[in-house]
Amino acid sequence: MATTSQPRILSVAKSSSHSISKTPSPSITLVTGLGVQGDCHSGTSVQHQALRERTPNAPNLRQVHLIPMESLQKVSAKLPGGKSLTAGEVGENITTEGIDLVGLPRGTELHFVAPGQATSKAVVVLAGLREPGPGLDRCRPGLRGAFERRLAGVMGTVKQGGTIKPGMRIDVVRPAGADPLSAV
Repeated sequence: MATTSQPRILSVAKSSSHSISKTPSPSITLVTGLGVQGDCHSGTSVQHQALRERTPNAPNLRQVHLIPMESLQKVSAKLPGGKSLTAGEVGENITTEGIDLVGLPRGTELHFVAPGQATSKAVVVLAGLREPGPGLDRCRPGLRGAFERRLAGVMGTVKQGGTIKPGMRIDVVRPAGADPLSAV
């Protein structure tokens, strides 16, 4: 996947209900240890419906879903009818540009920095890959089949809260180890 010189946020979104798509917003607030304020997946324990049924007290490693716009473009090219996927349509909270999220190791920190600022106010730690689930076909018939695991984005937890919005740059801080991301 090609990268630009400075990764950035293209769009942010949330949904208070367990629908597949999320509504783009001018900004979202990340809450330390919980996720996106007002989003249905926010919480200390797992909030994903299928996972919650199996292990209701498991820690929530899926507080924030991030996907590169480049992945949405690749999947869109596979879909019949030529209608491109839009930001938030497949359930991501943060749509990025210029960063190969799935190529980063587990534990990588993404620091979101506002234009003109030197340091970040919000930090997400990558926990794993998003597994393309059957709900994608409710969004658009055949959509799940168009996704490959490595195109469905990544999941993370909020290490440091703050408000984020489109246009913010993403600074990447890699962990000492290099454990690859696996599905969460």
